[in-house]
Amino acid sequence: MIDIKLIRENPQKFKDAAKAKGFDVDIDRLLEVDSGLRTAKKQLQDISTEKNQIGKSIPKLDGVEKAAKLNRLLELKEIEILINANIKTLQPEFDELVLFVPQPADDDVPFGKDDTQNVEIRREGKVRQFDFEPKDHVQLGLALGIIDIERGVKLAGTRNYFLKGDGALLHWAVLRFAMDFMVDKGYVPFSVPVLMKDETMTGTGFFPGSEDQTYRMEKDQLNLSGTAEVPLTAYHMGEILNAEELPLKYVALSSCFRREAGAAGKDTYGLYRIHQFDKIEQVVICKNSVEESNKFHAEILANAEAVMQALELPYRVANVCTGDLGRGQAKKFDIEAWMPSRNNYCETHSASKLYDFQARRMNLRYKDPATKKNVFCHTLNNTVIASPRILIPILELYQNADGSITVPKVLRPYMNSVGNRITKK
Repeated sequence: MIDIKLIRENPQKFKDAAKAKGFDVDIDRLLEVDSGLRTAKKQLQDISTEKNQIGKSIPKLDGVEKAAKLNRLLELKEIEILINANIKTLQPEFDELVLFVPQPADDDVPFGKDDTQNVEIRREGKVRQFDFEPKDHVQLGLALGIIDIERGVKLAGTRNYFLKGDGALLHWAVLRFAMDFMVDKGYVPFSVPVLMKDETMTGTGFFPGSEDQTYRMEKDQLNLSGTAEVPLTAYHMGEILNAEELPLKYVALSSCFRREAGAAGKDTYGLYRIHQFDKIEQVVICKNSVEESNKFHAEILANAEAVMQALELPYRVANVCTGDLGRGQAKKFDIEAWMPSRNNYCETHSASKLYDFQARRMNLRYKDPATKKNVFCHTLNNTVIASPRILIPILELYQNADGSITVPKVLRPYMNSVGNRITKK
């Protein structure tokens, strides 16, 4: 959520931000409602002052003067009722409109309409050149008996799957390695709930806007979270933290659920765009400082890159353009792994910097020791690893001519007695 004072000072900035990000926001109406509320609240203050003055004067009056003052009190009460009715109408409209106002992108974010206009920053690792005809991850998985999409679809519908045997072990090995890596980095590990209240989804910026992408439990008024960013970031919702506690660095492994509404016919093959997956997410809650946010943005990106480098997967980093940013994101870096079957670098991680956008919505603050005032925190988040999407480059890039899969070195300690290769049983 954006501080309304900033919108009042420079409405054009937020109109431009909405246009650049592709959001439809009525800034003029928001300011009109805001003005009406401010006027109404000022009127209530003035009435309260006058009522207090009358109340103090009445004991000293009698006769006509006293009667006039009592009549004036009745008039003021009637005016109060009308003003409060006006506020009751305007406040919900204000509360709704302000939630739609997007965070302006940082100055160094490229302007663009969608992900095709994201700007590559650098490439890391060497793309493998095969001396045989490589198979895609589905062909490999079926031949090895480690992926079963047909039965996943039969039991749960499209974009569902089974991982079994060594496929399940590889999936868990990736997650366990990444979690151990982050714990060694000093991040506090969490096991989190995945059913979230609407309040939590709104606080983290997913509502309004992502309802269509969310599995909603209408009967229980709960939502299946699409990322552990939601429970981790909202863990301290409504609290006032001590400045000495910051930064808070958290990491969680959770199952994630996404409806993929609007993606009909897109990426339907294999494990790339699915309804349920497991992801390790890192979240940082830090002081209200652009410098601090920039520092931790670089840190969480570096953490994810280190995991990719440990897996020896080629990837590139992209600066995400304005049209591909979410409502609350001031800047985002995507990591895209090379996937041979797609003949392209494809997104596997997103590192987001949100300043105080989420904290304002969640009322998450800390007490500044210098000013003794409560200040909104800054929040950041990034994928550490998400599986089974990351299995696509692992299976495809580590395949051998005989159809077996070489297990990445860092994952071998997590693969029980599988050994160095996954072969058909």
